Amino acid sequence: MRAYLDLCQRIVDEGSWVENERTGKRCLTVINADLEYNVAQNEFPMITTRKSFFKSAIAEFLGYIRGYDNAADFRKLGTKTWDANANLNDVWLNNSYRKGEDDMGRVYGIQGRAWAKPDGGTIDQLQKIVDNLSKGIDDRAEIMSFYNPGEFHLGCLRPCMHTHNFSILDGTLYLTSFQRSCDVPLGLNFNQIQVFFFLAIMAQITGLKPGIAYHKIVNAHIYEDQLPLMKGVQLKREPLPSPKLIINPKIKSLKDLETWVTMDDFSVEGYQCHEAIKYPFSV
Repeated sequence: MRAYLDLCQRIVDEGSWVENERTGKRCLTVINADLEYNVAQNEFPMITTRKSFFKSAIAEFLGYIRGYDNAADFRKLGTKTWDANANLNDVWLNNSYRKGEDDMGRVYGIQGRAWAKPDGGTIDQLQKIVDNLSKGIDDRAEIMSFYNPGEFHLGCLRPCMHTHNFSILDGTLYLTSFQRSCDVPLGLNFNQIQVFFFLAIMAQITGLKPGIAYHKIVNAHIYEDQLPLMKGVQLKREPLPSPKLIINPKIKSLKDLETWVTMDDFSVEGYQCHEAIKYPFSV
């Protein structure tokens, strides 16, 4: 919890102003931020200095694990995070590759589970990783990447959290996740939850002990219209103890995650927080 506030304070103190062309807004920006999450001790990184939520973040990542490419499937899991990008993005709506309502194209999960090969076949990156880790194998390339520049035109959005790299050391599983850009007041807690969850669930289904999840952010920023609330409210609050993520122990395989698992299989224990903060969202 303190590391999150330290990053926010660093951006306020050291950030440089950048004009963002996509949003038309200025943002304070720093380059290179490193966060760590202790999955071994189940220190779940839900922000406590404002009210936060976890189910939508886990539901979205579960959809990635299943290789979903349709916003309707994400809604069935319990998250509406892809509704706007699939249906309200003018560039995507006018893209000839869009298949219709709720279609997201070849983004995120579809790249992780069905990366296109030049010969017409596909590569299931996640299945290879699960197979290796379940055997205790770390070939130094247990990597799942969503970042496929050759197919950006086939999807509604480039990935922000783009690569996940697993490692085994002495029977313990580690994860290093890479993110190119992050709206720290609003988006970061969502991403933190997903990084933590991915290591926790992969350790559970591969029979390895969870270790530390390392989260590397290249461009970390706070938008100008978010600064008053960040400086005047959130940075003045003291963090509270970390809650714990409870995962149904009956989840034992990738097939379980692909088939019967729902958001009822995840809960949080011991979450305390300060009041909500309504930060402006930049589209």
